[in-house]
Amino acid sequence: MAALHDLSAVELIAAYRRKALSPREVAQAVLDHIATWEPQLHATYALDPAAALAQAEASEARWLKGAPQGPLDGVPSMIKENIATRGVPVPLGTAATELVPAERDAPPAARLREAGAVILGKTTMPDYGMLSSGLSTFHPLTRNPWDLSKNPGGSSAGAAAGVAAGYGPLHVGTDIGGSVRLPAGWCGVFTLKPSLGRIPIFPPYAGRVAGPMTRTVADAALAMATLSLPDARDTMSLPYQAIEWDRLERDIKGLRIGLMLDAGWGLPVDAEVRDAVVAAARAFEAAGARVEAIGPFMTRAMIDGLDDFWRSRSWLDLRALPPARAALVLPYISAWARGGEGLSGERVFRGYSQMGAMRDAAIAACAPFDYLLTPTAPIPAYAAELAGPTDDPARPFEHIAFTVAFNMSEQPAASIDCGHTAGGLPIGLQIVGQRFDDLGVLQLARAWEQMRPASRPWPSPPARACR
Repeated sequence: MAALHDLSAVELIAAYRRKALSPREVAQAVLDHIATWEPQLHATYALDPAAALAQAEASEARWLKGAPQGPLDGVPSMIKENIATRGVPVPLGTAATELVPAERDAPPAARLREAGAVILGKTTMPDYGMLSSGLSTFHPLTRNPWDLSKNPGGSSAGAAAGVAAGYGPLHVGTDIGGSVRLPAGWCGVFTLKPSLGRIPIFPPYAGRVAGPMTRTVADAALAMATLSLPDARDTMSLPYQAIEWDRLERDIKGLRIGLMLDAGWGLPVDAEVRDAVVAAARAFEAAGARVEAIGPFMTRAMIDGLDDFWRSRSWLDLRALPPARAALVLPYISAWARGGEGLSGERVFRGYSQMGAMRDAAIAACAPFDYLLTPTAPIPAYAAELAGPTDDPARPFEHIAFTVAFNMSEQPAASIDCGHTAGGLPIGLQIVGQRFDDLGVLQLARAWEQMRPASRPWPSPPARACR
């Protein structure tokens, strides 16, 4: 058997059912493994071993009686820190936040707890979730376990790093422009950004979703069955559907798949990234799918408009802070938000309208196809200490060109590992589906999981962390 911290959620549930493993021994093994990594990785917030072991002991008692609480009973899990868990403050990645314990679980946390998951703690994010980086004024710098000199991406930084490092099989992140997919791609893990409203979240707003982050497609599907349960607090949620999330096997012959290698703006696609994505597309073609190259559908005006809108909104938020707290915000974020100062109402409205134009263009571009393949990110992971690949608040979004449109269009999109650079850094393949076809995206990801070359071993803690 693999090391306990490397077992999938599906494998753990099967072992608990056979009484071959106990949730307490698994939780302890994962916590011990986290302890070897954390001095270098810094992926956790509010890690609570005592509470986790108490949950695991309760789960063990239920399994011994043959009466599990739910489909995730005893599965070690972690939750991004901006998803409230009762009794734990929500710093939003920034030292500027007043730390007040949350009164109740947000919907994803509530669903995990109801399903019996063992919640180990929270995972890190950058200031206000506005960076694709592990850089934060509240948390220590989160690093990429494949190469500690590299960034894990963000804003679900700790979640992606934690999955890759073996911090339990199930993590939950959030995404409004690529915040589960980008770090998943850079850390070599799987994630699904579901259709907007598929997983209830609070507070809800345009483009914002929660999504599972795992090592396998089957574990993400297992999580979706729980996370997608209804919660009235999300006023933008979809009507609940009893989807057969475990129905992952599918014949891909005859599927029409688009291949987009140029987003129309942003950073140029690295040659190794392009080659890995093209190789994946050829594998789908060899398996019987019809793959057709398509050109970009976005324009510079679309992303510049989105940038205007979010800068203006963020500037209003920062301006409302007391000066002493505003001074604690990451200077990069402050400099970016200040670009929204003084923008006219007309310009901000036109920026908001460009988000709608992005939505229309994405849906139109995808209409002829069952699915779309793209790179998750145009480049491999970058230096750990940077706020973003450009490290320039005047050009903050150049790396999200392949991801952000599908938040605006509300389409499901996954990132799955499709190879490594010569230097050993993961490369992500993005799989996009039609609106509401979340299961189909999981099925295509599962097909790729079965077709792709054997994956590299997961990274191990540095030797110095084990002393």
